Amino acid sequence: MEDCYGILGVRPDATAAEIRRAYRAKAKRLHPDASRREDTTREFQRLVRAYETLSDARQRSLFDEAYFTRRHTHARHSGSSFDYRTWLLARQDEESRAKLIFFDLMHGREDDAVAEFTRMSMTRAGFRLAKWFTREDFMDYGFILAEELVLRGAYYDAFVLLEQIIRMERRYEYFRLFFPEVMDLARDLLRHRMEGSVNDELALDSWERALELGFGSRDDAFFLRKMGGAYRRLGDERTARQCEEAAVRLAG
Repeated sequence: MEDCYGILGVRPDATAAEIRRAYRAKAKRLHPDASRREDTTREFQRLVRAYETLSDARQRSLFDEAYFTRRHTHARHSGSSFDYRTWLLARQDEESRAKLIFFDLMHGREDDAVAEFTRMSMTRAGFRLAKWFTREDFMDYGFILAEELVLRGAYYDAFVLLEQIIRMERRYEYFRLFFPEVMDLARDLLRHRMEGSVNDELALDSWERALELGFGSRDDAFFLRKMGGAYRRLGDERTARQCEEAAVRLAG
């Protein structure tokens, strides 16, 4: 496997902007039509392949997994002390923190994974694990993380992850026969765990979003009744009645 970072001349923690700048600078020197050297075609093609890999979030994620696994194996055999988790811990960019969450999740450090996910969700606006992984990896690991969040009573965060997975599955089937497990966990959160464990605003947000996920009329009527109760507690009698009337229509 070629070292894409070495070819571009950037660090493994380089930002997307740094990667683009390095590519443009080298491309100007190596392009066959511009270079003063005799034959730079092969070197230029390697540069293009490296840039295409690192400039695409999914391809970079796959490359990093193989790249750091190889470095870890080499370090172990050579007696050096490279440690992928330590390398991730030292970085504060969102991609590294996202990878740390899933790394810990799959290496027996579930508490650390949940704690880091909670910290990132609270301190980084718009933080999304799905941005840094292949669709399939996010769905697999995201479901496992959602289960861990449920075990620790973080019901709203668990639902937010499950909602992303459900929407992905609706667009393109991946879980297929196992998808009912995802829906059952989300349904259990919405029906039995959300009310009373989070404030009414977050519970309302969950039930409102659930109405778009295709649980069915019976569940939707239940969510609407719960929404009615929450709006009434918040002093919005008019909206509470509208929700309850909609629930009656669905149930009828």
